Amino acid sequence: MFGAGNHSGRRRAAAVLVAAALGGVGACGGGGDGGKDGGKRDKADAKPSAAAPEAMSEAQLTAVSFTEGERVGAYTTSEFTLGAPLGEDYTADPAVCQPLVSLAKGATGHDPAAEVNREADVVGETAGPSVAVQLRSYANGQAAAVMKELAAAGTRCAGGFTEERALAKAKYLTVEPAEAPAFAGQADEAGAYRFTILDVKGKLKLYEYLTVVRSGSVTLSFRAEILGTEDIGGVPQEVMKAQWEKFRAGLKSGPKSGG
Repeated sequence: MFGAGNHSGRRRAAAVLVAAALGGVGACGGGGDGGKDGGKRDKADAKPSAAAPEAMSEAQLTAVSFTEGERVGAYTTSEFTLGAPLGEDYTADPAVCQPLVSLAKGATGHDPAAEVNREADVVGETAGPSVAVQLRSYANGQAAAVMKELAAAGTRCAGGFTEERALAKAKYLTVEPAEAPAFAGQADEAGAYRFTILDVKGKLKLYEYLTVVRSGSVTLSFRAEILGTEDIGGVPQEVMKAQWEKFRAGLKSGPKSGG
């Protein structure tokens, strides 16, 4: 994500520190409320509810997620070799924009009960599109609370914000609505966004896409990027559709917890 020519991107987390040392991007003024604590508000929206679906376990999420080496059109899926991407070290300024950066445990005020992370790439295309596919389950209705905060961030951070980590900053210039996948009507709710981001040297415009779909206690997150300035036009539909269909099929054949 930090720019073509800088050997960066979330698929190359080990190289990010090198790129950061070569040059950072200054913080920008963003939409929404400032302050580091703004995104970790109280959990009033996540009060336990008798009607809230039960959270799925990690084993249950694994059973309905992509597997190592699974083919989806031109893409091949795998587990992340360097661990889960976009962890709690990825933060946003202002903090209200945090859901657009990371929904991982510790990143927001709504921690998932379980999480599974996968990646979909085109084999042999080092600079080709890459999709981070992340399934998360939540207890006590918190999945709906997460989607509410995501929608608020999409609106309040439209004018831009800064993504921060230990030694680097990325400047998001705009957050725009993107087209939701065709199957979104089968889900409880969905949000889709297009990001315009400056590279680490503040010269090149890069584009990323994020789509998050909620079904019961589970969110399915898809973040697409490319190492370069090309606008890929959205998260690849075949990747989202394949994961959604596998998820729904697994719920029908397995334990009815979280769908």
